[in-house]
Amino acid sequence: MLGVLAGFFVVWCIILVGMFVGRRGILGENARSVLSALTFFVASPALLFETLSKAKVQDVFAAPLLVAAVGAVATAGLFFVVVRFLLKRSLPESLTSSMSASLANSANLGIPIAVYVLGDASYVAPLLIFQLAFFTPLFLMALDATTSTHRTTPLSFVLMILRNPMIVGSGLGLAVAASGWQVPPLVMEPIHLIGGAAIPAMLLAFGMSLNGSRPLQASAGRRADTLLACGFKLVVHPLVAYTFARFVLHLEDQALFAVVVAAALPTAQNVFVIASRYRTGLTVARDTVLITTVVAVPAMIVVALLLT
Repeated sequence: MLGVLAGFFVVWCIILVGMFVGRRGILGENARSVLSALTFFVASPALLFETLSKAKVQDVFAAPLLVAAVGAVATAGLFFVVVRFLLKRSLPESLTSSMSASLANSANLGIPIAVYVLGDASYVAPLLIFQLAFFTPLFLMALDATTSTHRTTPLSFVLMILRNPMIVGSGLGLAVAASGWQVPPLVMEPIHLIGGAAIPAMLLAFGMSLNGSRPLQASAGRRADTLLACGFKLVVHPLVAYTFARFVLHLEDQALFAVVVAAALPTAQNVFVIASRYRTGLTVARDTVLITTVVAVPAMIVVALLLT
């Protein structure tokens, strides 16, 4: 337990430094976007490649991947029914709101939590792979089908997956692990150094993003949607993951703790990007990202206290 709490302490310390740096403007106006781009396009793919190249493939594509899929799909489906048929929102808005309730921040916060709290970045890999390769593209296809502004062809769908640098890094790492080939130290060392920049840069950028936002404005008219989405993301999603992992797959100890913590991660920041692209569900996406981001770490500490 002390190790888990120490991991959360490290994560929060770096987040607070990011908040301070962002508030004071020490790194300039574009610092957050530069750090985010660095982690997404360069450092995170290197970290995932190094981590997964040393992992056991059967552990990645086993129970954790199944828990990630069932937890996300069940949470999104249940929330969609509520927001579409009880709150009477439009179909596109219901889809983006369902993403807010079920799509986890598996990269910017998931990887640091996996490293410092769970002890290994590979714990978040099944969730990351499922979301980037399957879950998010399926939502985008549904949004394409319900709006007239964008259309996704089968080729563009595949290219959207293959062009994602985290998918590329993960795929190459898994290919190396499956082949049994040992990457020469001379090649792995620069990859290791670049990957080492991922976690501090992620958390600093994450801290900067917490400055200046004011969620749950009455004028937006979406308080109920936002609060429901936050509740689904921080309570329903991990509860579904726990129930399925514990009573269906019979996971225990660290394996159970890891999949529940992964499910309790806050809403992914790219949900707001998607909502902006399709011009629907913007308020719920923005406010859910902010609220779950602030509340998620304390919520995961509660999960740690209950499961360890």
